Amino acid sequence: MLENSMLNDLLIDPAYIIAGLGAAIVLLMLLVIICLVKLGGLKKKYKKFMEGSDAQSLEELIQTEVENIKQLQETDLRIEENIKAMNQVISGCYQKKGIVKYNALTGMGGQVSFALALLDLNNSGIMINSIHTREGSYLYLKEIRDSKCEVLLGKEEQKALEKAIAEK
Repeated sequence: MLENSMLNDLLIDPAYIIAGLGAAIVLLMLLVIICLVKLGGLKKKYKKFMEGSDAQSLEELIQTEVENIKQLQETDLRIEENIKAMNQVISGCYQKKGIVKYNALTGMGGQVSFALALLDLNNSGIMINSIHTREGSYLYLKEIRDSKCEVLLGKEEQKALEKAIAEK
């Protein structure tokens, strides 16, 4: 055999090295084939995308999409303005309530009288007090501004106002 070969100094049989290199070559060939197949698929997709489209038709398509985006942006601005206007209207609507039922006359039985506070987000609104007696029902209305009333509130009315203010 080879007496002066450097392969004689190896602790491993050179046949194993050659077999390992052969397996690596086969593996690399498989990877190359897989890459070529994927490249072919990509070429088909590219041809399909470009088929029937020249540079001018692609430019027209892009311009159309840009116009659509501009229209969507204008619509979005109008919607935002509408939402702001609605929020301003809503802030003036009654959004908080507080109700306290009570017995105005001890001999009547049942809690048929009530105090109702209706407030907006700024804690302004109205206080309705309905007192039911044997002779009839009486309804009183008081104006509330910034959580305060110019007219003295009864204890039930004050409780109803506090309940309404506490609502979030």
